Amino acid sequence: MKILLVEDELSLGDYIKKGLSEAGFIVDHQTTGLDGYHALMSEDFNVVVMDVMLPDISGFELVSNYRAAGKHTPILFLTAKDDLSDRIKGIEIGGDDYLTKPFAFAELLVRIKSLLRRANQADYSSNLMQIADLKMDIAKRSVHRGEQPIKLTAKEFSLLQFLLERQGEVLPRSVIASQVWDVNFDSDTNVIDVAIRRLRIKIDDDYEVKLIHTVRGMGYRLEVMDSSHDLTHPIDNQ
Repeated sequence: MKILLVEDELSLGDYIKKGLSEAGFIVDHQTTGLDGYHALMSEDFNVVVMDVMLPDISGFELVSNYRAAGKHTPILFLTAKDDLSDRIKGIEIGGDDYLTKPFAFAELLVRIKSLLRRANQADYSSNLMQIADLKMDIAKRSVHRGEQPIKLTAKEFSLLQFLLERQGEVLPRSVIASQVWDVNFDSDTNVIDVAIRRLRIKIDDDYEVKLIHTVRGMGYRLEVMDSSHDLTHPIDNQ
């Protein structure tokens, strides 16, 4: 699950990001409204945690524009103002929840999980992903290849989910690192290669149809190959 955090207070933002990361979420922390809006419009998130009072544009204005663009990601507002009119405004312009600073991290986590449950119930089909006979149920945290259940670690699950979300695309190691590990690995680090190999052992090695493919010198791609595939870029399964 990926969360966008837009919070200009660096110490608070770092505190929230650390706690959510330890809870198993991937967190993209932006410190300005414009950077947050760019992230919202260019990437997909499961939940947005939005500060109201930002240095360049208010969280209310940002979310209003985001909703006007037809986007429906659940949004939780954070604010230092405990004012009923502000809370009402936040909900009216498209917020889903409202939390006043200071707050206990445990309450923030409960509210985020509640938003996720509500989103799952509203559109359960969006939690079901598939390629060939591989099926992932995000809500149930389960993966099957045919009728065979596949047990994955939390990081392997996140990696496979990202590959499924971007299936058919060539994904450089740097992109996988930033989106799944939320870090920038050195170019000579083989963490991504090791993680991909471990995932392949579980979802590909025992099956005739291979799904994870190496695009040499570029990265990895998840797709079902056929004889008509464009072989402009050499692809293998190693």
